[in-house]
Amino acid sequence: MSTRQKEKSSSDSSEEVVSNPRGIPKVQFVENVEEFMSKPSSTIEATLGKFQETVAKYKFMEINYINRKKALESKIPEIKKTLTVVEYLISMQDSNESIETTFELNDTLWAAAKIKSTKTVYLWLGANVMLEYELQEAKELLETKLSTAQNTLNYVVEDLEFMREQITTME
Repeated sequence: MSTRQKEKSSSDSSEEVVSNPRGIPKVQFVENVEEFMSKPSSTIEATLGKFQETVAKYKFMEINYINRKKALESKIPEIKKTLTVVEYLISMQDSNESIETTFELNDTLWAAAKIKSTKTVYLWLGANVMLEYELQEAKELLETKLSTAQNTLNYVVEDLEFMREQITTME
């Protein structure tokens, strides 16, 4: 599934640029080098420079997408873990029993605690922001965040594969 866009070149002729669904352009495979180089504006140095610049752009994008993928791969388990805890709190909401747990204060410091049944939970939203949510509202928020993160991860993986194909074609 690719989108097509019209792009005007400097010689005012229009050529189609094919891209993936998120707008990453597909490189043009040069089947006939002699024909490609016979254009009046094509010099060997300029063409090689253009190809090297394009490969560098794709590699830069690839590094950014690899970092995004790593961030999402570490974020998804955290969201799942938090969602599991919220679901457990929902299941224990009607009972009058306290919950015994240990929680992390620091990398190497843990504390034991007894928690009374609760109707709310505090969630870190990022950027040093924490908000109080009703348990059901927190569950819905976490499910939405999990779904969004998984979809984004799928798109990032798809885009990485696309970029690797483009880099291979260019090299």
